[in-house]
Amino acid sequence: MLAAMADTIDPVRSVLVLVDYQSKLLPAIHDGARVLANAARLADAARLLGIRVVGTEENPAGLGQNDPAIRSRSNVTLAKRHFDACADGLVPILAAAERVPPADAVIAGCETHVCLLQTAMGLLAAGLRVFVVADACGSRTPRDHAAALERLRAAGAAIVTLEMVVFEWLQTCDHPKFREALGLVKEKPAGTEFRWDDASPG
Repeated sequence: MLAAMADTIDPVRSVLVLVDYQSKLLPAIHDGARVLANAARLADAARLLGIRVVGTEENPAGLGQNDPAIRSRSNVTLAKRHFDACADGLVPILAAAERVPPADAVIAGCETHVCLLQTAMGLLAAGLRVFVVADACGSRTPRDHAAALERLRAAGAAIVTLEMVVFEWLQTCDHPKFREALGLVKEKPAGTEFRWDDASPG
């Protein structure tokens, strides 16, 4: 498994899965506003680069729908009852009809130690390489979040960050969407921004 994860994320064979950013759950998530904002930026980058975005909602009748920032950015949203979305049919809907099935699942969501963890485990069991975006995941307590990431790493998932994912999707500063994607991931405090014009060829 470790050898299989030595490669970077394949943008051609990627799908983004956003798990349960729901209206009645988010207020209880530690640093929930930041988690949601990072998930939305991740979805924006995926859509910019032509990568399918699949959302899930756990018992939406009880927990509400995903936040509009996530629902509006998802190509499709799966309502589920199992904590592992794969048990409710996630894998077959990961691929768009006109594309080959994805090999790399980039995943983020809430709570890290419940639905996110179990769905990531399900994707691993289905044979996908799984990349968990730590800074777009959240639990009610930092302890549960950290324990889940440790367990996922031990199970064979790669633990990554939003910026790691986007730059691996881009692969090169010559990508035609590079500057737009850069604007999504880079915070630029006045007077401190890094100038890519000075670093990139041409």
